[in-house]
Amino acid sequence: TSASLPEREGAKKVLNRVHNTGSQVKRLNLIWMDGGYRGEEFMRWVMDMFRWIVEIVLRPLEKKGFVHLPKRWVVERTFGWLNWCRRLSKDYERLPETSETFIYIAMIRIMVRRLA
Repeated sequence: TSASLPEREGAKKVLNRVHNTGSQVKRLNLIWMDGGYRGEEFMRWVMDMFRWIVEIVLRPLEKKGFVHLPKRWVVERTFGWLNWCRRLSKDYERLPETSETFIYIAMIRIMVRRLA
């Protein structure tokens, strides 16, 4: 979405598209989001529309500088792993399906290396 669109409005569009994928997300029930998405009205909208739980992950107020947040670290670490793949370091693909395929390939490669 454009930068002029508020985060919660953009999230509504994304969540609608995710929900419309149907059976691919049937196990989805918890979504971690950062502080830009907090608000009772937005959380209630997600619960009413999709029956998903939104959990806001915030940095502790008393801490200054970098703070390790375990739940958000999972996402950041995964993006870091994916950036090691040349085709995923930039958005080179024309079709989202192609990007998705390369993400699957990269994650399979990571899992196979860990199992070896």
